[in-house]
Amino acid sequence: MKTIGKLAQSLNLNVETIRFYEREGLITQPTKPISGYRQYDETIAGQLRFITKAKMLGFTLKEIKSLMSMDNDCAQIELLSRQKLAIIREKISDLQRLEKVIVDMTNTCIQNDDPTYCPIIDSLK
Repeated sequence: MKTIGKLAQSLNLNVETIRFYEREGLITQPTKPISGYRQYDETIAGQLRFITKAKMLGFTLKEIKSLMSMDNDCAQIELLSRQKLAIIREKISDLQRLEKVIVDMTNTCIQNDDPTYCPIIDSLK
């Protein structure tokens, strides 16, 4: 059992982040004893680790909340993961197109001999 400050420190999180997750309903805030501080158990620490790892994989808090409520329903979790993967692949494709455009624009500078003219700026007009 840990106070929110100790829990945050042990998980490398900000106290306000934990409070935000409580307000958003991702974790349950422990009841406050008559005297003293709320005590957070290992279950909550595990939920916070889950949230942190899922965020690192690109899941939104809404998606994470869904994952946490699926009670190990592998079919549902797989569906959500496949949907996320499709979004990630679409973003990768968009970034690759953007990369090609910028490479092409940059290459026009290499071929430009006029120091008063910038093909990149011209293409953005």
